[in-house]
Amino acid sequence: MTIATLDTATIGQIERDGQLPLYAKRDIALVRGEGAYLFDADGRRYLDAMSNYGVAVLGHADPDYVAALADQLATLTTGHQSFGNDARAALLLALREIAPPGLARAFLSNSGAEAVEAALKFARLATGRAKVVALRRAYHGRTLGALAATADPKYRAPFEPLGLAVTHVPFDDADALTAAVDGETAAVILEPIQGEAGVHPASDAFLRSAREVTSARGALLIADEIQTGFRTGAPFAIGRAGVTPDILCTAKALANGFPIGLTLTSEAVGGSVPPGAHGSTFGGNPLACRAALATLTALRERDLYARAAALGAEIVERVSALGRPKVRQVRGRGLMIGIELKERVTPTLRGLQERGVLALPAGNLTLRLLPPLIWEQAQVDELLAALGDVLS
Repeated sequence: MTIATLDTATIGQIERDGQLPLYAKRDIALVRGEGAYLFDADGRRYLDAMSNYGVAVLGHADPDYVAALADQLATLTTGHQSFGNDARAALLLALREIAPPGLARAFLSNSGAEAVEAALKFARLATGRAKVVALRRAYHGRTLGALAATADPKYRAPFEPLGLAVTHVPFDDADALTAAVDGETAAVILEPIQGEAGVHPASDAFLRSAREVTSARGALLIADEIQTGFRTGAPFAIGRAGVTPDILCTAKALANGFPIGLTLTSEAVGGSVPPGAHGSTFGGNPLACRAALATLTALRERDLYARAAALGAEIVERVSALGRPKVRQVRGRGLMIGIELKERVTPTLRGLQERGVLALPAGNLTLRLLPPLIWEQAQVDELLAALGDVLS
């Protein structure tokens, strides 16, 4: 059997038989992508409003991205970080151009959860403290350290007790955060916009308060920008509040879907990490670095940050203007948008899929839109037509 002969039913059966049942499978099999669209095994086209949970910011089969990866595949794909590499060096220079001020040191890994794990370890090394403060409704990943910082019992309950001591405080509550941070706190970790919780932006005042209390009490501020990175109208969302964290984590969109994780630290934090304290066999490999470099180049040269800001504002305005009774609130920034409903979101997701639009949930009530940043007016119009129909 070759790949070309596999239809939807066959693919579904093979995956049900061969995989652990960890995912709620949809009834389509995606086999090809082109720009802002995906195609299933039966040849049907879908508008991509999810970009595989926010990673494919350049869409699918972007010619420049494909050419860069093909060139690197024919040159060198793997190389441990104990050796220098030209693709890695070029990526580090590109990151220096967009990193928040003072975050000059990088650790390259393979995923968002790995980036968060590294951040938590580095915070403990830098402070000599063990406790962490995180926010309720937060999502930081599924490895044990990241899971401890994640508040939702749905993710953490099967694995408790967790080894990391974490206090969870209400989201956007500066007084509660201030009360929780003390002389034993290594770090506060937060998402500038909570994604899995339903796309809830933190207020600028709260983010500034988090910076002030951590600085005052000798703790570090970790910004989890795994999902917000590169899609909110700027490289990183926390900069809008005028806040610079001590550590910043990102992943998803950094290499347009190629597996990569990035942990940026200040010189002070980086200088506290001794050789051999952490590492990764695959992290920072030349192919991943080339993919990230191609992505950052495209974001800059095509002015996709500005496009994300403009299209996102238009989508929020037009969805709100639909005036549908099912919609409680529309919120977000750039092309990271949550449409909170007054009913469970699953029927709306199914209705969109039937109309050729793929979107995501964020909790039980919120429809989440994380489209590629290459969308144009035609894709916005197509989305709004489908939404208007399904939400009627």
